[in-house]
Amino acid sequence: QVQLVESGGGLVQPGGSLRLSCAASGSIVTIDAVGWYRQAPGKQRELVATIDSDGRTNYLTSVKGRFTISRDNAKNTVYLQMNSLKPEDMAVYYCNDHIGVKLNYWGQGTQVTVSS
Repeated sequence: QVQLVESGGGLVQPGGSLRLSCAASGSIVTIDAVGWYRQAPGKQRELVATIDSDGRTNYLTSVKGRFTISRDNAKNTVYLQMNSLKPEDMAVYYCNDHIGVKLNYWGQGTQVTVSS
């Protein structure tokens, strides 16, 4: 329904911060929920955070207090603010809605590297 494109990844030192963006080709108002996912090498993709149309959020336990998911409907963009980054956060991060997840449609993602 809506194309989502991730950006904002990069190289950061442990304890650093990054802000990921998930830009939609259309209005995100009509999307029930958007999630940020990540996949590290050799591991399954895991759900990091979600935000629904009512603004309700959920987080992976390991990122609670460090990551914040938000949305800007005017910009048709969902964000993931990542603070206090740890090496275990290193992964390719993806955003997706429930339709994309159901159909296994994924974008290219954005690489987050946490290293000294």
